[in-house]
Amino acid sequence: MATKLNTSSFLGIEGNIVSVEVDIERGLPSFNIVGLAGTSVKESKERVKASIINSGFEFPVRKIVVNLAPADMKKAGSLFDLPIALGILICTGQMNFDDCDDFIILGELSLSGNLNKVRGVLPITLEGIKNNIKNFIVPAENAEECSSIKGINCYAFENLKQIVHFIKYRNSLPYKHKKIQSKTSRPSLDFSDVFGQESCKRALEVAAAGNHNVLMVGPPGSGKTMLAKRVPTILPNLSYENSLEVTKIYSVTGNLNTGEGLINKPPFRNPHHTSTTAALIGGGNNLMPGEISLAHNGVLFLDEVLEFKKNVLEVLRQPLEEKKIILNRAAGRVSFPCNFMTIMATNPCPCGNFASGKPCTCTDYERKRYISKLSSPLMDRIDLFTFVNSLNFKDIQNYKKGESSKSIKKRVEASRKIQKKRFKSQGIQYNSEMNSTLIKKYCKLNKRSTEILGKIYSKYKLTTRAYGKILKVSRTIADLDHSEYIEEPHLTEALCYRKFINDDFI
Repeated sequence: MATKLNTSSFLGIEGNIVSVEVDIERGLPSFNIVGLAGTSVKESKERVKASIINSGFEFPVRKIVVNLAPADMKKAGSLFDLPIALGILICTGQMNFDDCDDFIILGELSLSGNLNKVRGVLPITLEGIKNNIKNFIVPAENAEECSSIKGINCYAFENLKQIVHFIKYRNSLPYKHKKIQSKTSRPSLDFSDVFGQESCKRALEVAAAGNHNVLMVGPPGSGKTMLAKRVPTILPNLSYENSLEVTKIYSVTGNLNTGEGLINKPPFRNPHHTSTTAALIGGGNNLMPGEISLAHNGVLFLDEVLEFKKNVLEVLRQPLEEKKIILNRAAGRVSFPCNFMTIMATNPCPCGNFASGKPCTCTDYERKRYISKLSSPLMDRIDLFTFVNSLNFKDIQNYKKGESSKSIKKRVEASRKIQKKRFKSQGIQYNSEMNSTLIKKYCKLNKRSTEILGKIYSKYKLTTRAYGKILKVSRTIADLDHSEYIEEPHLTEALCYRKFINDDFI
């Protein structure tokens, strides 16, 4: 007799319902898994056998065939262990599970019968809801992740024996995992900890308000990393929809902490400059998301950006523009969201002392060659440029505690509310995402401002993209000022953020 249970797999960050069909017949003892199963799935045979025996059940000495349907879809991972084991117990009459069609079952089994944490529970839960399945049996370590979705029944267990007991006696002993309300911890980082650097703080506030990309240039020890790490403290908390998107990505990559539900804080990713292209944009044999997707709805900080390989940086050009990355590989085709705020930091020259007050040993040619590692197309995708100056001893001694992240965050939230209202029917969230049509609609300049921008455009031969970036930043500054129109001071400040080393415009 054959039995069928529901489980699920995932490709990219989307779940796919999989049927586990188990058939046990007379014949030479064997255990075969078919249905385009990967190595990790085929290895489950030994785990399932040992866990059934060590949990006190009988393992049949017969011909066992397990089919994973649909058979033309590749299956990978260890989350099929539990449904295979339950299917064998049902087929051998050791338990009954009449309404198994109403459940999705997933979990990795250890040799002792205990359940281990698996990846991708959140996208699987969402896929189950789409297919009108609202009951989920999962490992205890995935309980908070699964139960964070409203309107479902999450049943979390620690071992195989508990699950069999639950299925047998659940009518008399109902059980459902209750979500624990996690306490929000106060952030330890704050902008008030930063000495001086008021112009840089202002630039980062503008960038956070409109989700703009920033390049910070300054000598070593001037505070670039310190400033960047505090940007998440001025970003608004994620909405429920954005939290789902972020948590799905962290779920499939295994970066979700045990006992953690939805991620409601903007993520902050700081990849090392030795990162490969696949680590940055995603890929690999299982088509996993990369750093740019892990930074979705948050911040991607590229410290010492000029130390990254040039070909690695160049792959950022399309994601920065389109806010998503599409990967076509032999394993399939997936699309990952990557709408993040980019913060880049670099020294102004190879020795790092240019414009710091210390003697610089680099020639003009060496400085220009060093900065030219950032190609013009990539520079065009940066909205704001700011120089982080070194502080002298007097500045440090006379330091007074600056504005807190809490007060800056209020202004950023107010600006984003304006943008949300403005773009509610446009399919975007931030000023940085405006296309040319929306720029014409919402970034109108008066006659004087148009003349100023025209002179700058002609004198420094700006690109059309740079022209659009200036207008977008101007619109964000006007929003921070609660101004309906872009005034001359707003445009002037935006132009200041296009200034680079040696007063060059880019």
